[in-house]
Amino acid sequence: MPQTIEIKTSAGIPASTGTLVIYVAEGAAPTGGAATIWAATGLDWARVTRAAGFKGKQGQMLDLLAPTGLDAARLLVLGAGKPDASASPSAWTDRGGSLAGKLMALKADQVAVLLEEAGATPDRIAELAAGLRLRHYRFDKYRAKKDEPGEAAVLAITLHVADPAATDAAIANRGATVSGTLLARDLINEPANVLGTLEFAAAAQQLTSLGVTVEELDEPAMQALGMNALLVVSQGSARPPRLVIMSWNGGKKGDAPLAFVGKGVVFDTGGISIKGAAGMEDMKGDMGGAAAVTGLMHALAARKAPVNAIGVIGLVENMPSSTAMRPGDIVKAMSGTTIEIINTDAEGRLVLSDALWYTQQRFKPRFMINLATLTGAIGVALGNDHAGLFSNNDELSANLLAAGLATGEKLWRMPMGPAYDKLIESRFADIKNSAGRPAGSITAAQFLLRFVNDVPWAHLDIAGTALGSPTTETNTSWTSGFGVALLDRLVRDNYEPAPAKAK
Repeated sequence: MPQTIEIKTSAGIPASTGTLVIYVAEGAAPTGGAATIWAATGLDWARVTRAAGFKGKQGQMLDLLAPTGLDAARLLVLGAGKPDASASPSAWTDRGGSLAGKLMALKADQVAVLLEEAGATPDRIAELAAGLRLRHYRFDKYRAKKDEPGEAAVLAITLHVADPAATDAAIANRGATVSGTLLARDLINEPANVLGTLEFAAAAQQLTSLGVTVEELDEPAMQALGMNALLVVSQGSARPPRLVIMSWNGGKKGDAPLAFVGKGVVFDTGGISIKGAAGMEDMKGDMGGAAAVTGLMHALAARKAPVNAIGVIGLVENMPSSTAMRPGDIVKAMSGTTIEIINTDAEGRLVLSDALWYTQQRFKPRFMINLATLTGAIGVALGNDHAGLFSNNDELSANLLAAGLATGEKLWRMPMGPAYDKLIESRFADIKNSAGRPAGSITAAQFLLRFVNDVPWAHLDIAGTALGSPTTETNTSWTSGFGVALLDRLVRDNYEPAPAKAK
């Protein structure tokens, strides 16, 4: 069985454990309980740190085995960095991830972490706990040998804090978002032969256990609604299409919902405009937008968010066959807009066009945000560090950018405008689904804009951040689950009522 991680809290200084962890700020000596623990070793702080070159910088570590005077097998002294460097929540998330990486490398099992420094609030400690879980994640279910040699079945971590009750509540609240992110990672990491359209829909149905209402539209239902843009993508595959609608009603009855829409192409060959063979295996992750929306709905429901929210995901598979769409075909979307198919590999925007129109028409949302691994062009423009943000609304954009900085899931706003819109005009239909390579991510966004009416809207192109994610302090998996923490933070900071003040 793969190792699991357990995190709990306690008050006071740890008495005995396998691995004891204390933090020391950059350029400082241990203080408070950490000073008491260090004093018990009988070692000279200045002499030891000088010999080891330890300055307390973020990521630095002193590792003492069987320390004299302590009932612990190991004492880890970790650098906390400069005090002002730990002010942002993501800094504490990174700290937790760094700690998890070190503990896993050392094959620790019973761990006690003393967290009493200034600024160690329950919310920040909850971010550290989130980082522990995010870094601990591994997707190894298909490996014959899942366990590392010498690895314990459970990594049990006790966080020694000033206020365990408040910290437990904060960890549970933040942990709901972590669970949503890990759900998104699991969905994206699954191979396409295991996770098809029906299997993805079944995974979304599991959210009913958290109080989410889940509906599914099958092919006849979508045909009746005129969703020909979505359906044309699926017609080359034996796997049936689905539109899944997830509803969380945690706000006031009648309040307009927040709407999130995800591209769910469970595998993308490119269709008749087939992709090159190199790297095509990564196209099992072309449903990263739908995975993020599903993970977000899990997070909102698990923490009982006081908002009304809708998650809509369009699930299809894009395959070449005798029934597949062809370049030159023309289809009519649910909105009535006619679309000329120029490139069958520009299929995600077809799926989203009907999903967005359906969402704004049925739910009259406060805003719509769609997520999609939409274009390779966004990776060329921004690499793997930022996702592309396109929007018709400055306030929504500003809120998203701020949430990205707070969570480390960063965005960069890209231009839109009439000059780009002109590039998708078609000779034979209202618009065409591809304008070629120039400004490829922008023209894709201009295409989507045609289907949102006047609803405040943002399109997040996550092709560069959701797949082949770079290794960070909080992620060593192929996918980061990008978007769940970002959007949960957006909702928390801007669209939830302020908590009532105690009298």
